[in-house]
Amino acid sequence: MFTLRGTWMRGGTSKCWLFNAVDIDPYIADAGGLDNILTAAFGSGDPRQLDGVGGGSSTTSKAAIVRRSGAPGIDVDYLFAQVAIENRTVEWGSNCGNCATAIGLYAVQTGLVAVDDHVTVVRMRNENTGAILAAEIATPGGRIPAEGDASVPGTTALGVPVGLTFTDPASDRVTMLPTGAEIDRVTLGDRCFRGTFVRAGAPAALFDAADFGLTASETNDVVGSHVPTLIALRRQAALRMGLSKPEEPVSHAIPKVGIVGPPRDYVTTTGEHVAAADYDISVRMLSMMAPHPAIGLTSAVAVAAAATVEGGVVTTNARIGWPGSLRIGTAAGVLDVDYTVDHDGLLHAVTLHRAVRRIATADLFVVPMPALVGAHSA
Repeated sequence: MFTLRGTWMRGGTSKCWLFNAVDIDPYIADAGGLDNILTAAFGSGDPRQLDGVGGGSSTTSKAAIVRRSGAPGIDVDYLFAQVAIENRTVEWGSNCGNCATAIGLYAVQTGLVAVDDHVTVVRMRNENTGAILAAEIATPGGRIPAEGDASVPGTTALGVPVGLTFTDPASDRVTMLPTGAEIDRVTLGDRCFRGTFVRAGAPAALFDAADFGLTASETNDVVGSHVPTLIALRRQAALRMGLSKPEEPVSHAIPKVGIVGPPRDYVTTTGEHVAAADYDISVRMLSMMAPHPAIGLTSAVAVAAAATVEGGVVTTNARIGWPGSLRIGTAAGVLDVDYTVDHDGLLHAVTLHRAVRRIATADLFVVPMPALVGAHSA
């Protein structure tokens, strides 16, 4: 057993354990790799994660290892981990925007970056994907915020307002559309499903809800009944996008998969009525094989990228009120996304606004299990 110092933070609608690299690096070799440390700390292998700090859901079983960056123009590097719940595995292939907002505030609160007298901008690099992000935090008079009154759809909890910008999430049109098509058609049995596959924020396969007999404004219980079909479509999308080979299993983290449809009046999971006029596109995503309670920020970036693809499933369903703004209707409420495009219409930057709070700083008493095969070592 060893003692590991960590910080527990809520970023938007996710909870993340953040570890400074200087605290966790010394244990990696003896513990059999990062996978072994994290699954032991989180209590994975048990659907309740009872013997660890995991929360038993995809949005509360996340971690990141944060370190000062040596790259020019970058303040911190972070390695994001989606820790499995029932299995002792860790997904390293993705990113989490909610956790990135928490990392921005964490970097300010722990002295990893110098504090500005007005607004502190934390430039971050996601080591999993190479994505560059910037977190913007108000620090008037050089004061570091500990609490705030910002809120986001999906929780009534308040927090420090943090603006998160994904920079150049789609480096070129070829990269953004890995199959080269605005619409991909996937056949399952005697049914055909239309989707737009994008790589921006996170690789994502977005399917037209109409092909499911849905509108994408349904409750997550309804969406949940279509999970087997979405998982099968996700498998085909992963192959077409070059994310997996036929003989390989598909990562639980990517590609993201979901359905999109036109704005309709609907009721959120908390009973709030949302009018069709109040948003631009309906979206319901999966996360770790179950309906996401809201939407991951990397998925929101992917939806914004798809909104620039003429003839794709997002543009054919969306009713965008003004350029550069996309209001996404999720099961938890409406998420506002600001984006800019370059002169070629390619997505240049996406900004989302979140609420962040530090919940605890704690010593975790970790009892590693036998080393996992293929465990991550750095």
